[in-house]
Amino acid sequence: MKNNNGTLRETVETALHDYIKDLDGEDPCNLYDKIIAEIEKPLFTTVMDHCANNQSKAASCLGINRGTLRKKLKQYQIIQ
Repeated sequence: MKNNNGTLRETVETALHDYIKDLDGEDPCNLYDKIIAEIEKPLFTTVMDHCANNQSKAASCLGINRGTLRKKLKQYQIIQ
């Protein structure tokens, strides 16, 4: 499936502008943690699906070690 609406970076930037605009003048708080959590879970879910739940392959695909991957999978309750 190809996204013809722009790059991932552009999509994220648009979503962030919309999020901040929707705050209606309120200052965002803990924005970094919120954004990372929103992006990481679908990243790990999608990569694990792509790699048929093979953690070694997924870790390699992501460029992280298996220990970090397992920690994130547990954090986001992706697989047991």
